Amino acid sequence: MGSLFITGTDTDVGKTYVTAGLAVYLRKSEIDIGIMKPFAAGNAQKKGFKSEDVEILANAAQVKDSESLLNPQFFPIPASPYTAWKNLKIKPKVKSVLASFKKLSQIHSSVLVEGMGGMMTPILKDYFISDLIKDMKIPAILVTRTKIGTVNHTIMTTNMCKQYKIPVKGIVINDFDSDGYNPKELTRDLKNLTGTPVLGTIPFIDDLSDTSLYKIFKKNLNLKSLMT
Repeated sequence: MGSLFITGTDTDVGKTYVTAGLAVYLRKSEIDIGIMKPFAAGNAQKKGFKSEDVEILANAAQVKDSESLLNPQFFPIPASPYTAWKNLKIKPKVKSVLASFKKLSQIHSSVLVEGMGGMMTPILKDYFISDLIKDMKIPAILVTRTKIGTVNHTIMTTNMCKQYKIPVKGIVINDFDSDGYNPKELTRDLKNLTGTPVLGTIPFIDDLSDTSLYKIFKKNLNLKSLMT
């Protein structure tokens, strides 16, 4: 299988947990899987990786690659790369990110790349997450949720993928909203409205162990299309 970019309809839709679950599933399927989070932001951890998300992904894939490859750039405030640049005067290093992705692609047979925020999260003034995906030349998986409003956000995101000519392998519905849409009805509507396959729905995950993630992703997602 090839590499994949895991993006979302917004921030906090569960991209990290979906990426981690995919990494565990693929690793246990005997695929040499690498992980990457090109840009991360927030409060740095005192030990280990600066980004907690990167630590979760590295543990899920059980990789030993350097932090500089897995997460080429970390911004110590919760903001988009563009906003971090303007506030901290630290310019996003797109060339370094692409070089790290190329190197990881040579080390591993496939790489799961987790994006930041949604498709139009700004990196530079005229360069967005969508541009990064296009430059990496890999298809995307779209993570959405069940909260009311998600149909609008998902349609806009898939339309943006079409505009940028980014293939979308499928949609993963993260069912962690207690007052959201019925997942079966949402699956039906997203398939009909976007023309994009829905790989399945995952429940709220509170156990990130290998065993738990593997069972949940094997049971709830149709991942065969990703492995071809």
